[in-house]
Amino acid sequence: MFVLLSAALLSAGCAATSRYVDNRPHSALRMNARDHGVVLRHGSGPDSCDVYGARDVWVFKAGTEYLMHYDGAGPQGWLTVRARSADLLNWEIDGPVLALGKEGEEDSKSASYGLTVSDENGWHMFYLGTQFTSPPPDRVPSLPYLTLKAHSRTPHGPWTKQPGIVPLRPAPGTYYSHSTSPGQILERNGEYLQFFSAAMLTDGAIRRTLGIARTRNLDSSWALSPEPILPLEEQIENAALYFEESNDTWFLFTNHVGWYEGEEEYTDAIWVYWSKDIERWDPAHKAVVLDGRNCKWSKRVIGLPSVIRFGDRLALFYDGAKGERKGHTRRDIGLAWMKLPLRIPRIRP
Repeated sequence: MFVLLSAALLSAGCAATSRYVDNRPHSALRMNARDHGVVLRHGSGPDSCDVYGARDVWVFKAGTEYLMHYDGAGPQGWLTVRARSADLLNWEIDGPVLALGKEGEEDSKSASYGLTVSDENGWHMFYLGTQFTSPPPDRVPSLPYLTLKAHSRTPHGPWTKQPGIVPLRPAPGTYYSHSTSPGQILERNGEYLQFFSAAMLTDGAIRRTLGIARTRNLDSSWALSPEPILPLEEQIENAALYFEESNDTWFLFTNHVGWYEGEEEYTDAIWVYWSKDIERWDPAHKAVVLDGRNCKWSKRVIGLPSVIRFGDRLALFYDGAKGERKGHTRRDIGLAWMKLPLRIPRIRP
């Protein structure tokens, strides 16, 4: 379901009615997903691997089944946990596929958010590592986030870490000075594009966006774009992409971070941007896909998206917290659906 607004109202509304404390941009358009609800509850995994929460999901197809990597918040920290499904609704949890690194290593406090891609050499996982977290028992990862790498012959593992490969790293004086966490990877004309999450700290505030990193060899370093694909003022992180062949359009789903009066920042919605050119994005071309208005069970927090086609529908995975909760832990994983083909919302003149 699309909400259609006039161009004048859209422009004026975004400027005059921003609901955020710092007047960060918001979207007056909606491209609503239909929420199914929770499909994986925290505390369901073996050996208490997700007893404190399940979130930050990546779903991909491997043969005849679907695999899910998600952040299981367990007694030792947040680790990439694997689950399996035939129908995207019922999931069997296997447990962690990565372990924490040794003290002093870049993933000594968290080895999480494991995104995958395959080539002729097997399967590659790009995951988030950090040496910093909040105190136990929650152990919430904190900046700087780094992108690390592991390899396997199969999508089911076992996964071998590759500490000698340095995919992405923060750099002073850039829009990614405080974070380069992994994002979806696509192959295009013999080159791989990774839509990574970037963050910088300015005047005591974190600003977030997405950038593109490039490589022709998945077992090497990546070249990071000198400019982000969307302004830092958008306050977005984590990318999931879908190409709609019927209208030759890319749809980029991402997590928006909101800031409300009297509260700390938190992820409040999934937005979608659209473009005919995968490397050029207009911040005006966006809509809200899922937030507290159309999510059945999580009314404040909506965590990062993962999308995959399933028949004539697009499955949208996310995480949330029951009711009005906003914390980083005790989250569950939900599923929403979008009818295909996806259509660009029209703005009436």
